[in-house]
Amino acid sequence: MNPAAFRIDLHVHSLLSGDNRSEPEECIQRAIELGLHGLAFTEHYSYKASERLEEFAERYRSRLLVLRAVEFSTAEGHCLVFGADTDRLCGDYAPVAELLREVTRVGGVAVPSHPYRPGSGLGDLIPSLAGITALEGHNGCNHRALNERAVQLAQRLRLPCTGGSDAHNPREVGSCFTVFPERVTAANLVGLLKAGRFEAVDTRKVSRWWPAGSGISSKP
Repeated sequence: MNPAAFRIDLHVHSLLSGDNRSEPEECIQRAIELGLHGLAFTEHYSYKASERLEEFAERYRSRLLVLRAVEFSTAEGHCLVFGADTDRLCGDYAPVAELLREVTRVGGVAVPSHPYRPGSGLGDLIPSLAGITALEGHNGCNHRALNERAVQLAQRLRLPCTGGSDAHNPREVGSCFTVFPERVTAANLVGLLKAGRFEAVDTRKVSRWWPAGSGISSKP
């Protein structure tokens, strides 16, 4: 891995998701400690839920890219959505085909999250869907066997894989992340995702770049 590449955790939750007590700033500070370049807060259900993050994006702009996104719960399973305000596109628990159609229409991207997690992954429905940009191949809260199934599906469909911790507390930030060969900004993220210019990393398997004292182990 190029040590100068841009490393961003594309799947992070804070108390704004309503299912944990992590302050967004705690996750941001942890990401900086680990040497990440960016975090995407993918709060559950609503784009509006992450509105408060605008102040952190400004406060930390010289140290960390802070992005707003959504983990949208469709009728069939979860998708990470980047570059689209889903509150304006779909009602709660809309069919996944509707979400994908609407996100594509406004120029955003949708990435099925933890595809084979029981109860919330889209799983074997994915090959029949149009409008998917990538699959989340490495999810830090998943058993590795579930991640491996997602990676295998992505390979079969010739789709790239993203990586994200799915952190619900600061300690989990950065367990998985996505590496881009160039600097990521709020303006170019969607374009880079569409171009497939990235790779997913699971630090639980290997850790070749974390700085000494980061607290991340290179052991599986």
